[in-house]
Amino acid sequence: MRLYLDVCCFNRPFDDQAPTRIRLETESKLVLQDLVRAGKHALVWSYIMDFEVTNNPFEERIRHILE
Repeated sequence: MRLYLDVCCFNRPFDDQAPTRIRLETESKLVLQDLVRAGKHALVWSYIMDFEVTNNPFEERIRHILE
């Protein structure tokens, strides 16, 4: 299965995890990420996502997202 995650999904782990909804969204993103890394699913990426990620004002987030 090919998965498309909006850039906001990649930024979710950096948000305040106190609200239940945010924490569940983060956990969901991390599960999907693990499935992609395990080769069970493929991640769809675009040049627009590259543009959005590299224009993030936080260098640490850029580095983590691009990994």
